[in-house]
Amino acid sequence: MEARDIIIRPLITEKSTTLMAEGKYVFEVAKAANKIEIAKAVSTIFNVKVAGVNTVNVEGKKKRMGRFVGKRSDYKKAIVKLAAGETIEFFEA
Repeated sequence: MEARDIIIRPLITEKSTTLMAEGKYVFEVAKAANKIEIAKAVSTIFNVKVAGVNTVNVEGKKKRMGRFVGKRSDYKKAIVKLAAGETIEFFEA
């Protein structure tokens, strides 16, 4: 897997923006990727030093549309902690 195949997209939520103050960034990643591959992908794409990676397998919620029941897709997210002094700029000010 290449680095761009591992990191799918950043997850920007209220909770993830508060984690950015602590140097932690949240990404949706490929389900088959492990912590070592995720750390290497983030360091090559954003040119930063990764201190640690935590992963969570998120199960999709069941959703209803009238009498029909569907399900959102399952995905894997990674919480990446960067070394002290490192930052990733998602939005240009």
